[in-house]
Amino acid sequence: MTVSHWQQVEQTHRDVDFLIVGAGLAGSSAAYFAQQVHNREVVVTDARDVGLGASSRNAGFMISGLDTYYHRAIETYGRDKALELWTLSHQTIAHWREFIKNSPFEVPLDNCGSMLLAESEEEAKELELAAKALSDDKIDIEYYSKDPLGRGYYAGIEQPIDAGVQPYLLAKSVMEQSGAEFIPNNELYRIEQTEDDCVTVYTRQIIFRARYVMLCTNAYSPMIDPYFVGKVVPTRAQCLITEPLDDVPIDYCGYSDYGYMYYRTTFDGRFLLGGGRKDFKAEENDTTEDRLNPNVQGYLDDYIKKFFPDVTAPVAHRWSGIMGFSIDGLPLVGTLPGKSRVGFAVGFTGHGLAMSAGTTERAVDMLLNGTSAGAVDVARLG
Repeated sequence: MTVSHWQQVEQTHRDVDFLIVGAGLAGSSAAYFAQQVHNREVVVTDARDVGLGASSRNAGFMISGLDTYYHRAIETYGRDKALELWTLSHQTIAHWREFIKNSPFEVPLDNCGSMLLAESEEEAKELELAAKALSDDKIDIEYYSKDPLGRGYYAGIEQPIDAGVQPYLLAKSVMEQSGAEFIPNNELYRIEQTEDDCVTVYTRQIIFRARYVMLCTNAYSPMIDPYFVGKVVPTRAQCLITEPLDDVPIDYCGYSDYGYMYYRTTFDGRFLLGGGRKDFKAEENDTTEDRLNPNVQGYLDDYIKKFFPDVTAPVAHRWSGIMGFSIDGLPLVGTLPGKSRVGFAVGFTGHGLAMSAGTTERAVDMLLNGTSAGAVDVARLG
């Protein structure tokens, strides 16, 4: 990111112990682990405010696993790593539940489970293979060889551990429980480490001298350091939500078309639908432009007519958000080359609610103690 000369007129200097850049779900949970578990004095800063990026622009799915079916994860990463990653997602969901339980204010949660659905016979075969692999590894699921919803799908996998949440309030709650100091509206534009035990971080309001720095900047990471170029790809996602409905169209967090489509009923009885970018990747990939794409929104409108024709309430609101997709589909945890005191936890590939808390727990421990982050360690990329 950049900051102009004219914006630096009130810049101050400050020494801090542990600085986190990014105040979404990842940054908020990293702040909690650094301050409450490792007893560091934490300051969090963000270009905007708590949870205003992708963390509050998603569908609010606390859904197990990665952005791929389990048997495909085994083929790509190996069985041991696939199981480790699914276990990490379950740990993340457990963390969110604990944060919600201890929240100083109400964070709406619907323990509805999720339903992975096939939109074609080909995808139904994939679901069957995924269900067998999940069952073989003792992961709690229920497989349906036919459409469990009676809406034109071909098969389904129910994951009972999953839930729907109000993601913005969750991010706010985690940040508050962290006890960290928060500085909003403060763009970062340069990071230097010229001493072994000190990092200088230049932001619009403050020049920090920090003992440790953690980047939780996800899609915006390539704008902060060139190391992330080609490793994290900013990718736009889009959603819509209807006016309140008289009848609930779906009791689950629904997920189909290999994860390109997702839908749920909200806490105030609205139908939320997201996705639709599969046929428009050239327009939606590698962009940080936060705008609506009429092609994608038209796809979402048509999807409702095809699979949810009973949803006749008008659309109340449409929005987009920028996700950070990693080059190999796994979160990236490590330290910047030549900057041993600058750690990062980025690249959640649209599954921040599934992976971020467990990942940042490892990232903080790695930065402070040098422990391996396991399957999410960026060292895997060589």
